[in-house]
Amino acid sequence: MKTVLEKRSRIPRWGIFLFVVLAAFAVARTLQRGVETAKSTQPPARPVLVAKVISKDVPLYLEEIGTCAAYETVQVQAQVVGKIMQRHFQDGAEVKKGDLLFTIDPAPYQAALDQAKAQSALDQVTLKRQADLRSRNVIAPQDYDTAVANAQKSQAAAEATQVNLDYCFIKSPINGRIGLRNVDIGNLVGPTTGSLVTIQGLDPIYTDFTVAETDLALVRKYLGGPNVKVQTWSPDGKIPPRTGDLYFIDNAVQPGSGTVKVRAVTPNADRALWPSEFVRVRFILDTVKDARLVPSQAVQISQSGPFVFVLKPDNTVDLRPVKPGQSQDGDLAVIESGVDTDETVVVTGQLALAPGAKVEPKPYGAPQAASEGNTPAAKSAQ
Repeated sequence: MKTVLEKRSRIPRWGIFLFVVLAAFAVARTLQRGVETAKSTQPPARPVLVAKVISKDVPLYLEEIGTCAAYETVQVQAQVVGKIMQRHFQDGAEVKKGDLLFTIDPAPYQAALDQAKAQSALDQVTLKRQADLRSRNVIAPQDYDTAVANAQKSQAAAEATQVNLDYCFIKSPINGRIGLRNVDIGNLVGPTTGSLVTIQGLDPIYTDFTVAETDLALVRKYLGGPNVKVQTWSPDGKIPPRTGDLYFIDNAVQPGSGTVKVRAVTPNADRALWPSEFVRVRFILDTVKDARLVPSQAVQISQSGPFVFVLKPDNTVDLRPVKPGQSQDGDLAVIESGVDTDETVVVTGQLALAPGAKVEPKPYGAPQAASEGNTPAAKSAQ
């Protein structure tokens, strides 16, 4: 028979069952808390700005610094001696070819012309009389020949005097902008006086620059091609660039500088470009067809070289080494290899990214690029 003590120490079955249920609940609760803790320690998706890789034709070019030069420069000089009677222009004015600039006293030249014309008329009458006499064999042939020579000589003298009279009215030989005059009304001028005023033709205008001898092989490769152009940009960028034609490349490298002189003819109808002004020059050699472009900010540099972060369909990123090319207008850069058209790259927010990181992509556009630091997405991506 079992003692009373043994009966009291026996645990009921329902108690064992309750203990097992409570233990299982405790284990499940512990596991749930571990999962929640692991989830809470995972970093949140990082906001980034992204853009698609686009494809379009872009120029292959060299960037240089140059200066402008007048297309034509004329030093206006007097060709006859006399006193300046009138000035017909304002300093710095635009003049057309044939516009009257100065009037030199024409009185002495007009008198000389009248005298020469009178002598020419007398010699012509004498010639007619001699011709009539010669036709009747009244005079010798020598007398007739002398009359012919006198008539021609007096006619030439009258024409020369007319030229001198015309020189009294000094006209502009070109279209252009006139400079500061060097003489005033009342000054005595002549062929030895020097320049009366300078006129410069400004439309078109020359763009002069140099190319380094290390770039000569590339230039020669495309020289004469249909896509060779020269773009001239103002230093402050306030006027649109204008495209001109290549005019001249020097036939020798400049000693000491290792450069070759180049000149282009640039349209300048608005007179925005001035002689001796410094300008930025883009020497376009060819057009690259279907180039792949990304925003310049997308290209990052590491110890292994340039790379971009490419967005995958699951909103994670992949690090992709690339070979960048030339920068293009609109803050774009050519990617020669490493990405394909229509892939999406991260433009801003790369600082804390790593391959496989989860991101929250937002579209990148020109307005955002201009004021990137003021947008919420940009601030969170920094």
